[in-house]
Amino acid sequence: MKALVLGAGIVGVTTAYELNRDGHEVTVIDREMVPAAFTSYGNAGLFAPSHAYAWSSPAAPGILLRSLWRNDQALRFRPTPDPQFWRWMWKFWQQCTAERAALNTARKARLCAYSLNVFHDTLERAKIAYDGRKDGLLYLYRSQKGLDGAAAKADLLRKEGCVIEVIGRDQITAKDAALSDVKDKFAGALYAPHDESGDCRLFTRNMAKWLEGQGVTFKFGTTVTGFEKEGDRIKAVVTDKGREAADIIVLSLGVYSPHLAKELGASLPIYPVKGYSITAPVAGKNNPPGIGGIDEENLVAYAPYGDRMRATATAEFSGFDRTHQPEDFRTMIAVMRELFPNGADWQQAEHWAGLRPMTPEGTPILGRGRYRNLWFNTGQGHMGWTMSHGAARITADLVAEKTPQIPLDGMLT
Repeated sequence: MKALVLGAGIVGVTTAYELNRDGHEVTVIDREMVPAAFTSYGNAGLFAPSHAYAWSSPAAPGILLRSLWRNDQALRFRPTPDPQFWRWMWKFWQQCTAERAALNTARKARLCAYSLNVFHDTLERAKIAYDGRKDGLLYLYRSQKGLDGAAAKADLLRKEGCVIEVIGRDQITAKDAALSDVKDKFAGALYAPHDESGDCRLFTRNMAKWLEGQGVTFKFGTTVTGFEKEGDRIKAVVTDKGREAADIIVLSLGVYSPHLAKELGASLPIYPVKGYSITAPVAGKNNPPGIGGIDEENLVAYAPYGDRMRATATAEFSGFDRTHQPEDFRTMIAVMRELFPNGADWQQAEHWAGLRPMTPEGTPILGRGRYRNLWFNTGQGHMGWTMSHGAARITADLVAEKTPQIPLDGMLT
């Protein structure tokens, strides 16, 4: 059958891969000129089931409120007059109980762990280059209190199969010698040996090239403007370049998914949460990190990508604004200079801000819409890289009317 995937970020491209693998004739449409040009462009690159905590937690409301007068909070609240913003925030607030946080974390971790297995299967078949590292990730804690709390909290993820070890400062340097000079700044770390890292943008673009060789068609610079409907089916997708008829349509447009879904009678609880990143060239520096990690009490994530370094920080609830100022990156760069002063040329860092398609629960929206040939695979939020492969396989299984390999509680439309 002919399948049409709307969106060429990591979620759309992996969905195209799985549908192509199942024998469908696949076309991918995106308004950008290349794959991974929006949310997937500059994300952290951590493939991290062991960090699949729900953002909607009992601590979140206090953090958001403090961010109104403090700029050092992990979550920033920047209210907008958009009514959709306030509706989404109210739903987010309702998820901020201990019971809901534990449930949403378990569901996220289950999907992320499954996705890691699918990712490995994909790499066996497709051999995609993406500057990946498979030696685990370090979650670093500067205080003993923070480390002890994180070690106890990690039981939520261990129950879902995540392997998470508590290690001391001397063991930190055994995992990554680049931290030797700063190990005394930390009480210890959580080490997740099965977590990984890699360049999501590079993977997405190389996967798109590979898929073209498999017969997948990509139509870039093409904006979806509407749909032709016939009974309980969508007859065609209308774009600014013409119409595209299809038997199967998958909506994977991230923060813009609700705009089109509304025309199709669906209300998707997805709203953008802004994130910031820098990418700096190693440029002959001799001490970049060997593996990725997170400075947890500064909430700065980092990952080495061959000849460059990526660092990310901040989750800002501020609507669709993608602008940024130099001060938005000051803390992030200061932390990276402290940890890896000779890890990259920080003065040459590229600055970027992007929009994560978040649901209040932190889990994606999967399944069929009110039209029989329309499927959703969207809302992966800050874990799009980690969730994408599993969500794509689940979507292909649902299209084929197969039972997915994991429970989909809280994710199906």
